[in-house]
Amino acid sequence: TRKKLTKEDVKRNSRNYKKIIGKILDLTKSNIRFLHNEKWTNKLKPENMLELASYFTVARLLERDMFQERIKEGKEIYVHEFLYPIFQAYDSITMDVDMEIGGNDQTFNMLAGRTLLRKLKNKEKFVLTTKLLTDPSGKKIGKTEGNMINLDETAENMYGKIMSIPDSLIVDYFTLCTDVADEEIQKIKHALETHAVNPRDAKMRLAKKIVSLYHNQKEALKAEEAFVKIFQKHEMPEIIPEIRLEPWPKTLAQALVATKLAASMNDARQAIQQGGVKIQGQVVKNPNSPLPKVSGIVVSRGKRRFCRLR
Repeated sequence: TRKKLTKEDVKRNSRNYKKIIGKILDLTKSNIRFLHNEKWTNKLKPENMLELASYFTVARLLERDMFQERIKEGKEIYVHEFLYPIFQAYDSITMDVDMEIGGNDQTFNMLAGRTLLRKLKNKEKFVLTTKLLTDPSGKKIGKTEGNMINLDETAENMYGKIMSIPDSLIVDYFTLCTDVADEEIQKIKHALETHAVNPRDAKMRLAKKIVSLYHNQKEALKAEEAFVKIFQKHEMPEIIPEIRLEPWPKTLAQALVATKLAASMNDARQAIQQGGVKIQGQVVKNPNSPLPKVSGIVVSRGKRRFCRLR
């Protein structure tokens, strides 16, 4: 099951979601409202919950894909997980929803709201689902899976992460993440299938398009220039984050942890031994290598993470 969030976690996430949504919708318009369902779910009494639960059967709840997978794998299903779709269904009742839009992984929960509206208000509710991005194995891309590209990424990070997606996902990204016309996407698909275009070039077009949507055209061009400079010309970026370290790290591994280029000493050692860490552009594979005490020295991990030490 998922990690339990505190009330402060939920509030902080809510603030972040508003900022992200603001990249897509104009939040200054009066017809956009944010509602917190705790205003009505906190008022539910035991008898209310029993009444809501009476409209669903265990057999119906077990139809959910996630539960079917758990059963096949012999894993536990907890009672509170059964309650989640019922709470979400109650949101539809309270808000008197006409249509609910969500990813196709939420189809079951959204249809639960449809069931409740029919039974309690004799009202029809429409459900509109969207296809989710998946990895080549068909597993969804998201926070839980740890392979997502955040909408609040910097332009350069967003561009770089898009360039690192598998070639097999290029068409899906064009389809689900851009406003490029279907006819044009079919041309891109055909060009990739017939090897008439280099997948790298198609990805650069994709990355520029997506970054333009969530930042702007100017930032997208800057991100592209930075990518070409670092990845194709193997140069360092013009702007590198600077960190002042006191005391000065004795080893490269310590420097990675101090600059947060590594989460722990074990993480640092592994990254260094695998050849993923450089000092001034030179690969160093010994975690215990002394770090030259030179102000302005650049340490990097991978192809996108740089840090200048002062």
